[in-house]
Amino acid sequence: MKKIILTVAAVFALSFANAQEKKEGGAGLASGDVVLTGNMGFASETKGDLKSSGFVLSPGLGYMMSDNLMLLGQVSIKSGSGNETLGNDAKSSGLALGAGVRYFFTPADNFSLSLGGQLSYSSDKTNVLEVLGVPTLLTTDQTTKTIGLSVPVGLHYFMNDNFAINATWGGLGYSSAKVDVANAKATNTMGLGLTMSSVSFGLLYKL
Repeated sequence: MKKIILTVAAVFALSFANAQEKKEGGAGLASGDVVLTGNMGFASETKGDLKSSGFVLSPGLGYMMSDNLMLLGQVSIKSGSGNETLGNDAKSSGLALGAGVRYFFTPADNFSLSLGGQLSYSSDKTNVLEVLGVPTLLTTDQTTKTIGLSVPVGLHYFMNDNFAINATWGGLGYSSAKVDVANAKATNTMGLGLTMSSVSFGLLYKL
């Protein structure tokens, strides 16, 4: 009888240890985890004869400060084109830096919803290529610097112990943009970006 009790106790102890190991090393996020992120977004808009499109690639690094809260830093590389003023064909490129936090509601599960807060700074350069179909011979580079604050909403799903796919909506955002020319005034914008054009898709890899 004593041997049976010891055997059962050993089985329960081994099962508990295995369960703990799976929980600690399984899918989801926990305090102390370090992750690599990569988001990609594309937007296209047409209003009559005015057309514009843009592409954004955003690699980042995150650290779980607690079981629910992640500190995240990102770099965004942007490229776009369009005729935002009728008759002017232009191309744009830019670089942005962002830092913020993200709260995960069910971090230990395969699927989780997140809500974040992010501060960003970007510098975008626009070059006018044509005016009314005629290539321009003048230097028409224009730089716009923007400071932004946003509250992005995210959905995250772990496909295995390390990889997760995610979708992020722009959420509530505020920005202040200023063109780098003499006497230019800043343009302040506030809005709620929950349309499909503000969605970015990406991957998360837990190290």
